[in-house]
Amino acid sequence: MASKSQSAERKARIEEMRRAERARERRNRIITITASAVVVVALVGFGGYILNKESDKKEQQQAAAKAPIKDEKSWDVKKLGRNHVTEPVKYPMTPPVGGDHNQVWMNCQGDVYKEPVPDVNAVHSLEHGAVWVTYNDKASDADVKTLGEKVEKTPYSLMSPVKEQPGAIMLSAWGKQVSVESAGDPRVDQFLTKYVQGAQTPEPGAACTGGMGAQ
Repeated sequence: MASKSQSAERKARIEEMRRAERARERRNRIITITASAVVVVALVGFGGYILNKESDKKEQQQAAAKAPIKDEKSWDVKKLGRNHVTEPVKYPMTPPVGGDHNQVWMNCQGDVYKEPVPDVNAVHSLEHGAVWVTYNDKASDADVKTLGEKVEKTPYSLMSPVKEQPGAIMLSAWGKQVSVESAGDPRVDQFLTKYVQGAQTPEPGAACTGGMGAQ
C-alpha cells in the first residue's frame, strides 16, 4: 500500500510540476506578445511622428516659397536680355540680377569664393536657378562665416564678396534681390527656399558644376 501511495504522490507532483510549467509558458507568451505589441505601437507612433514632422516641414517650406519677402526688389528681366556675350556688361544694379552674360557660368553647387567673381559669369549661374549670396566690408566676420556654412550646404547657390554693393549682405536670384544686415535675418532662409531653382529660373535644372571655378 505504501508503494502505491508513494507512486500516486509522485504522479501528483509530476502533474503539478507540468501544470506549473504550462502556466509559466503561458505567462511568458503573454509577456512576449505584450512586449512585442508595445514595441510595434511605439514604432508606429514614432514613424507617424517623423512623417508628421516631415510633412510640417514641407508645408512650412511651401508656405515660405509663396510668401512675399519684405523689402524684396524685382526687375523685369525680359528688358535686361539673356544673350551670351564675350565683352564686359554694364549692369543697372549691383550685384546684377540678370541680363546678358558670359557663356560660362560660375560653379554654384554650394561654392564659396573668397575673392570677387566676374559678374558676367555669376549672372549665368542665376539663369540656371542659383542664388548668389554677396557681402561687403560692413558684414561681420561671424556673419560671413555663418553664410558660408549655409551656402556650402545648399546646392544651386554661390557666395562671394562684392565691395561696391550698397548693403552689408545681399541675396540675388534671376530678377530678384533682397538686402539684409545680418546672417540671422529670417529672410536669408526665406530667399534661399523661395528662389533656389525657383519659379523665376529661366533654365531650371541646368548645370551648376563644370563651369568656372575659383580664380
